[in-house]
Amino acid sequence: MFAVYAARIDRDQPLTGLELGERPAPEARPGWSTIHVRAASLNHHDLWSLRGVGLPEDRLPMILGCDAAGVDEDGNEVVLHSVIGQSGHGVGPDEPRSILTERYQGTFAEQVAVPTWNVLPKPRELSFAEAACLPTAWLTAYRMLFTNAGVRPGDSVLVQGAGGGVATAAIVLGKAAGLRVFATSRDEAKRKRALELGAVEAVESGARLPQRVDAVIETVGAATWSHSVKSLRPGGTIVISGATSGDRPSHAELTRIFFLELKVVGSTMGTKDELEDLLSFCAATGVRPVIDEELPLDRAREGFERLASGEQFGKIVLTNS
Repeated sequence: MFAVYAARIDRDQPLTGLELGERPAPEARPGWSTIHVRAASLNHHDLWSLRGVGLPEDRLPMILGCDAAGVDEDGNEVVLHSVIGQSGHGVGPDEPRSILTERYQGTFAEQVAVPTWNVLPKPRELSFAEAACLPTAWLTAYRMLFTNAGVRPGDSVLVQGAGGGVATAAIVLGKAAGLRVFATSRDEAKRKRALELGAVEAVESGARLPQRVDAVIETVGAATWSHSVKSLRPGGTIVISGATSGDRPSHAELTRIFFLELKVVGSTMGTKDELEDLLSFCAATGVRPVIDEELPLDRAREGFERLASGEQFGKIVLTNS
């Protein structure tokens, strides 16, 4: 079957290890389902995999891709939960939790095999491309906002780095949930787009906000960390799920954190139950993922190049006809 895979690890030039071509189709195994992939979306996790983060060379070649929507063996339209081993279903009892492609072949292919427990019904209201955007970036944003930040309608939230998949999801979900959303970006066009999606104000990265916020959604890391801390009200919460600019800020702001009793909460992905809630939320409210571009699978390299450049706003989706 045709697939997009990591053939080599290159920490400095990750795309040199990206290959497109034929790979073995998944074999049947007890407790697993084979899904015919209709759409799959890119994540920064895929770029990190090409750098060898979470993917050692002895597991290569590895088909990339965590997220997908498609059709199961019985013809049902489905969405995949990307966390394998969360409940022990389909894997050994001592196997640690992992994200698809850290241990198992991924979704950038004509077919993918996952534990049957990880397969959820796709709401009919969502297209395959829309549903394929949800299991990583949108689920991460959902958990950050509603589980780990604990915000309620009327609260204020700062979203750092508008344009990225998680950040875009946080703006849309926050607006739909009645939050007062502020956003930052270095790019004027992305700030304008953030306003169109529902942010009440979008400012340049590092600029002072008109008010201190109840929570910050942080995925950028070192470049925005100090600003995130300084933007919080006393007792507020930073939820961090990534560090695309690095994980070592020049100033950790420890004094401000303890003096103002701020909370710093780490967040990774989300549960299957939260993904079910997110799917229902989108179906019921009309909220839809922001898609930057849809490309056929054989043009995946273009999508990877766009993601690596940081030019995208929203999700890049690969499709199988």
